[in-house]
Amino acid sequence: MCNLYSLTKGQAAIRELSRAMVDRTGNLPPLPGIFPDTAAPIVREGADGRELALARWGMPSPQFALKGRATDPGVTNIRNTSSPHWRRWLGPTNRCVVPFSSFSEYDTLPDGKKEVVWFALDEGRPLAVFAGIWTTCTSVRKKAEGEVTTDAYGFLTTEPNAVVAPIHPKAMPVILTSPDEIETWLRADWSEAKALQRPLPDDVLTIVARGEKRDGLGEAA
Repeated sequence: MCNLYSLTKGQAAIRELSRAMVDRTGNLPPLPGIFPDTAAPIVREGADGRELALARWGMPSPQFALKGRATDPGVTNIRNTSSPHWRRWLGPTNRCVVPFSSFSEYDTLPDGKKEVVWFALDEGRPLAVFAGIWTTCTSVRKKAEGEVTTDAYGFLTTEPNAVVAPIHPKAMPVILTSPDEIETWLRADWSEAKALQRPLPDDVLTIVARGEKRDGLGEAA
């Protein structure tokens, strides 16, 4: 599962691709290493129109996963959209897209060590988005922080394509690459939007880096 991604493209590029009219993120710096529970940008439909906003990575966990735990760091990747736990957030009101320039999976080397492998649409790390969901929740994400109310997000996964499968054979993020796909994900009925939960074609994804826990290349806006 993807628990590390990078966003090194600027706000103007995000707004252009997603057609967001409102920007609530302030001065957004490059984010070459986004980890779970990090505050990162999402695009969603808001009261004043489509907006770019910040949310924390990790949706509320199902109750069975919280048994015996005092904190809920959240679920970053969502696969089973038929589950009642996730189904409540699959309507347009709770859908979002998550901008990224590259994402990573861990490869297991012959000596048993783990190596980060970074994937992008090409070596230039052009902007794309994950198909995500979001909600406002109240929980204890970190014991030291205590109970907080925050906007949280996660993104969908699907079967891996031929580029990702040799590294991570179980899943890859659901990736949208065009304004039309973004429109469908943010506005269409689930009966239409669910078709986007599919692997990205093999010829539009490539491995761009290995070994680093931050992918700081391609920082042009």
